Amino acid sequence: MKNLSDQQKGSLLAFVAVMFITPDSLFIRLSSIDTWGLLFYRGAIPFLVILLSLIFFYKSKILKVTIGMGLAGILYAISFSLTNITFIISIQNTNVANTLVMIATAPMMSAVIGALFLKETPDKKTWIAIIITFFAAVYIFYDSLKLGNFLGDFFGFITALGLAIGANIVRYAKNKDLVPAAVIGKLFVAIFALFFVNNLKLLDNDIFIIPLMCILCVGIPFALVTIAPRYITAAEVNLFFLLETILGPIWVWLIIKEQPSIETIYGGIIIIITIAAHSILKLRGKYIN
Repeated sequence: MKNLSDQQKGSLLAFVAVMFITPDSLFIRLSSIDTWGLLFYRGAIPFLVILLSLIFFYKSKILKVTIGMGLAGILYAISFSLTNITFIISIQNTNVANTLVMIATAPMMSAVIGALFLKETPDKKTWIAIIITFFAAVYIFYDSLKLGNFLGDFFGFITALGLAIGANIVRYAKNKDLVPAAVIGKLFVAIFALFFVNNLKLLDNDIFIIPLMCILCVGIPFALVTIAPRYITAAEVNLFFLLETILGPIWVWLIIKEQPSIETIYGGIIIIITIAAHSILKLRGKYIN
């Protein structure tokens, strides 16, 4: 990693993180535990795993690093915990593809937020991509109103907004380690879920599915996603979530045969092509301002 440029470091961290995330939707569908029980474990298990890793890495300095995060750490912990909650609510109230397509708008929202608050102003082509993806998302929302999936799609959109805000917070505080804030955020999720959960028993396949999902698809990747914006812009980090938009529904379709609606497919294709083209041009440096 020492020989890599910041662009390469950030891109590699984001890529590895999202590849770990791609089976997440499938694991959620395969689990039989209720929403709040799932939220509890998705908070508690990653909290313990990442906390132990931080203690091993920082040792006696862990408290100093945590306090040193300041206001940025508090804001990131809040956005991180809310994003975790809204993602689960979304994916259990709409088609998996709908949730992931909503999340695909995160890079564009990151660009807008970065321009407003970090003065990392997008160029003309980025603004064009923002407009195209916005109308594609509206198209999917319209379809969901007919299907009665509006609640799930709405929380999917809120998840994307949370990802965009969180990545820009990390970008703003790039000289600080905000991974402890992600740990605190996971603790918030677990505590919040306890107020609503009825049963925490893991039965049958859940004994294996839940811990595997919480470590591989939640704990490890979100620690990496928290580090990545220190090296590349928030919009670039969230562009890698396109991999989940593409691969997530494929995992679900292959294993449990859940097929997205034709409107979701069309809207998703538009969003994916638009953001992928934007990403390629960005990496190649062929923008015309």
